[in-house]
Amino acid sequence: MSDRPLSDRKVVLGITGSIAAYKACDLVRKLKDAGAEVKVVMTANASRFLSENTMQSLSGNPVLTEMFARPSQFVAEHVSLSKWADVILVAPATANIIGKAAAGIADDLLSTTILSAIRKVVFAPAMNSAMYENPFVQENIGRLSRVGCQFVGPESGPLLCGDEGAGRLAEPDLILEKVKSYLNRAG
Repeated sequence: MSDRPLSDRKVVLGITGSIAAYKACDLVRKLKDAGAEVKVVMTANASRFLSENTMQSLSGNPVLTEMFARPSQFVAEHVSLSKWADVILVAPATANIIGKAAAGIADDLLSTTILSAIRKVVFAPAMNSAMYENPFVQENIGRLSRVGCQFVGPESGPLLCGDEGAGRLAEPDLILEKVKSYLNRAG
């Protein structure tokens, strides 16, 4: 097997507002080391946890945050991103982005990109265990799974708030393996 199993593969990494966003740095590095080209889309809340400059340096591409950032050059960024990508990886995926996707809400660049390519999305949830176990969140996960979305994690363990339970973002190596598996099945 190649030491760069994701050569010629294109990944949109969606980062949402979770303390687990710091793991996205390692994830981008691992995706790049595996040969993938990575474009990062960050929500406004993700920018509270992680620097756009950091993600641009790691990915080698401009970080995208707004749907209409360049009014002088209109590009339907959400559609062009979904067409460009072989997979859209949302890590960390908060209850908010999972709920938006399940309800078909597209009110920012990431949610709109997800909606335009729903069958090639891999979510890596990260949230408090009470939120993850909430019946609404579980129904949203089920709904997305039924339309072809993939999920990796979450893992169980100590959470930032001091609770123990399911909700920790899966480790970057496990997420990378899920992306590889998805891409192998997708062709």
